[in-house]
Amino acid sequence: MVTLTIFFPLAVALAVLAMPASNPRLIRMTGLGATLLNLVFAIILWIGFNPEDAAIQWRTTIDWIPSLGATYDVGIDGISLSLILLATLLFAMVMVYVLPKYERPKAHTFLFLLMETGLIGLFSVHDLLLFYLFFEIGLVPMYFIIGIWGHEQRRYAAIKFFLYTRAGSLAMLLSFLALYLSVDPHTFSLPEIIAARPFAGNLQAGGLVLLGLLLGFGVKLPIVPLHNWLPDAHVEAPTEGSVILAGIQLKMGAYGLIRIMLPTIPQVVREYGWILVIIALISLIYGALAALAQKDFKRLIAYTSINHMAYVLLGAAVWGLSTSPAVRQLAVNGATLQIVSHGLLTGGMFFMVGILQQESGTRDMDRFGGLMGKTPVYSVLLGLLAFGSLGLPGLSGFIAEFEVIGATVAVSVWAAVFTVLGLIITTGVYLKILISLVMGEAPDEMPAVTDMNARQLWAVVPLTALSLVIGILPHTLLYLINNTSRLLATMGG
Repeated sequence: MVTLTIFFPLAVALAVLAMPASNPRLIRMTGLGATLLNLVFAIILWIGFNPEDAAIQWRTTIDWIPSLGATYDVGIDGISLSLILLATLLFAMVMVYVLPKYERPKAHTFLFLLMETGLIGLFSVHDLLLFYLFFEIGLVPMYFIIGIWGHEQRRYAAIKFFLYTRAGSLAMLLSFLALYLSVDPHTFSLPEIIAARPFAGNLQAGGLVLLGLLLGFGVKLPIVPLHNWLPDAHVEAPTEGSVILAGIQLKMGAYGLIRIMLPTIPQVVREYGWILVIIALISLIYGALAALAQKDFKRLIAYTSINHMAYVLLGAAVWGLSTSPAVRQLAVNGATLQIVSHGLLTGGMFFMVGILQQESGTRDMDRFGGLMGKTPVYSVLLGLLAFGSLGLPGLSGFIAEFEVIGATVAVSVWAAVFTVLGLIITTGVYLKILISLVMGEAPDEMPAVTDMNARQLWAVVPLTALSLVIGILPHTLLYLINNTSRLLATMGG
């Protein structure tokens, strides 16, 4: 079932290439049908998942390259299942959003379906070489999506995106090779590498492995100073590209931190944990301050991703520094909740940016005001997404950030103080959005705007509703990940 969920989008993508270009609506409906059916497959995985069992479930293992110790090893645990559900949902919502977009629909649909295969595969594999393969499959299509369907500076942004992510993935591959060579017999099997505890007695060499993993995963998270590609990629990408980039692709780095870096080299993470804390706090505060300075609505939301995803690195660092299983589990739970919450809320925010730009032709927040009177549905949804992103109780962002901060307090009160400072600045960022766009009087020369149509509502409302469900009933997600995070909490202790 996991294999079907991974490769079904690819099979449909190849079928799309054979379709006549003269029927763009058929191509769009095929893409939408494929993503909706894949969401159903993910729900079937969820229904058949036993949350009381921390072991890998729905597992398939086949020899792939025996001479290298590489296997086709796929399966899910609570954390990977959460991300597969998020990915299949966002891809389906993107296909709803782009239904009327008929510019090169065949290539556009093919690239998104190919990317879905890469990302779901990444969240399912338990072999490092296969992880690297899916990592590349999940990234390359975005280069073409930005470069072909993006805005004025799309080629510059696409090249910058590709160079940064390619350099990061090669650094990650070097660390994978070091882990491979550290185990006897050599293997890329993630469970076997975790069991072998490589570099536990050689923290200096382990530090180099940590550096490679941090470069690879940190570019995609992104962390300061590896973030420079992100604002340009988001600003120049089409709306659907920004939704997937923020909602899913940034999670590649976050997932790698939690599921690969922490369990493979836990002693090394503990040794260098304070460096990770410092990087996380710098990223958290910088992302908020940079967002606060923006007038371009899309660039502002792009910078908030640096702030929000820094909570994941902070959770990983606290996991490494703490010796308490309860604190470690709280840190992993908070980081995982933040991954899912950010995907829902920031994915929704980029939809809202795209809708406003499509209606008005601009993203300059200074040109708007008083949208509550002109577009009440849009304004209410924007308010819910903004309040969720700033961490208001009752929405998913609060639960995630509260757990990470709670775990941080147990390790360092001062680190928690700086985290709260970043949270205060972030609150100012989202209040700025609401004051600029929703409240007050409309400027005399404000572009004409209309409220959201049914298709746009179908793309945004499910994301907002799920953030509310997780915020009010966090157990709906926590019950999936608790046993996986509990197992992680005991590793390297």
